Amino acid sequence: MSQVRDAVSGGRAIVDALIANGVDTLFGLPGAQTYPLFDALALSADHIRTYSARHEQASGYMAFGYARSTGRPGVFSVVPGPGVLNAGAALITALGCCSPVLLITGNVPSTFEGRGRGHLHEIPDQLGLLRRMTKWSARIERVEDAPALVNEAFRQMLTGRPGPVALEMAWDSMADTAVVEPLGKAVIPSPSAPDLASVEAAAQMLVSARRPMIMTGSGAQHAAEEVRALADLLNAPVTALRGGRGIMAESEPLGVSSAVAHRLYPNTDVVLGVGTRLELPTMRWAGMMTYHERLPGDRKLVRIDIDPQEMLRLRADVPLIADAKVGARALIDAIAKLQANATRRDDSAILEEIAATKSAVDQEIARVQPEIDYLRAIRAALPDDGFFLTELCQVGFTSYFGWEARLPRTYVSEGYQGTLGYGFPTALGVKVAHPDRKVLAVCGDGGFMFGVQELATAAQEGIAVVVVVFDNGAYGNVRRDQRTRFEGRFIASELHNPDFMKLAAAFGIKAYSASTPADLAAMLPAALASEEMTIIHVAVPPDSEASPWPFIHPAM
Repeated sequence: MSQVRDAVSGGRAIVDALIANGVDTLFGLPGAQTYPLFDALALSADHIRTYSARHEQASGYMAFGYARSTGRPGVFSVVPGPGVLNAGAALITALGCCSPVLLITGNVPSTFEGRGRGHLHEIPDQLGLLRRMTKWSARIERVEDAPALVNEAFRQMLTGRPGPVALEMAWDSMADTAVVEPLGKAVIPSPSAPDLASVEAAAQMLVSARRPMIMTGSGAQHAAEEVRALADLLNAPVTALRGGRGIMAESEPLGVSSAVAHRLYPNTDVVLGVGTRLELPTMRWAGMMTYHERLPGDRKLVRIDIDPQEMLRLRADVPLIADAKVGARALIDAIAKLQANATRRDDSAILEEIAATKSAVDQEIARVQPEIDYLRAIRAALPDDGFFLTELCQVGFTSYFGWEARLPRTYVSEGYQGTLGYGFPTALGVKVAHPDRKVLAVCGDGGFMFGVQELATAAQEGIAVVVVVFDNGAYGNVRRDQRTRFEGRFIASELHNPDFMKLAAAFGIKAYSASTPADLAAMLPAALASEEMTIIHVAVPPDSEASPWPFIHPAM
């Protein structure tokens, strides 16, 4: 006898489908158009923990932090129109960082769709807008369609290059009821194997290389074991700018920072890019203003990337269209076969060169003060498995080359979108995903104030992150450029800040104040040991920070 099912609302059908797909956490800010969804979340609180926020952008960035630090979908919900627009920065950050984020939103009542009558939160063609900011977006027209479209959202989000997706449902449709047939969990196809002939060609090119170098990106975070095996087989240094940090610690012989890699690059004859857009050699080291269809110079390029379109954006001598883990494993096997029939050369000189270069660069970057000493104080205190979040501030920029990420996914960056203010709310999402691990974010005074209201969220939801706020009274990069490039004509770059200690107290947040790296080092153990949200305010004299850009962008 078939089971008789009760009619459920559109909101309930969505929540049931989320649960079927293993979602146990959602970030959100409810409103009239999404009441049925949030009521279903309230009724399903034993399955999904809902975290509120004080701004839609923070909801999106919390979901992004959850996804970026785990590789699993981060889910959030905000109201349509202005809510979607407020969250847009988080969506395009997730798109740039290839992070699986799902937005669920509402829309005007279905009878008002496309009529331009000015209904609450109406914007022209919201679905079209979402499709331009995400990997895939769709509209749930009927309650009965919810399970299939939620499953399709998961399939799109997790198949091929991961990325953000969105679902919208009209105000009235989300409140409608119908009998819904559950579909179970979405089926995510396994990544296909790369072309065998291409794998063999890539292996031959890499084995024949005199000085290969491996560059990794976000797409290689789940393939750390394979990348390390390739490095060992090829005796090749491994580097990354942002997204691929932590795959190989720079304290290891073959782990190198981007600053060290730049010094080794002139002797590199073959580059192996794994899950990366290769920003270092095509933009950072070759000028931001010139588009390169191929790797500049005479070097050969082997690429492993799951996105076929990526091979058209930057053409490789040997492209391997494959998931990083699958492609790297195939390449390992092919290289091992070639090396089994050959006498392995003595590459000790390469290791000596790498070690000497690392030592020389370490001495040079030590002059980027006080940023390097602050980063060293944090690194000494933060456990290897602790999460470090960058931000658009001088210490954050310096961390691109001055921070040693020791494990995959522990260096959480903003990617190429460079969204000021992303760091603090993203850190909240990281901590929700990893309640038993330490999470520390560095922020400038300007960026921190973008999301300062989320101190209330941290206090209310009991999210224990440490935020180090470096207060130089300015948008530091802008002020430096105005001083050095525009004859000191300062405009809109200087900031009048609140008393951060009193601000923290107003939210019931624990706070410390520091003015030197030694001060910060003394405060960090207690701050990290505490299971409370903590701010450490660091006063930085104006114009006292050395520029990190010669090491980030030596082509300029």
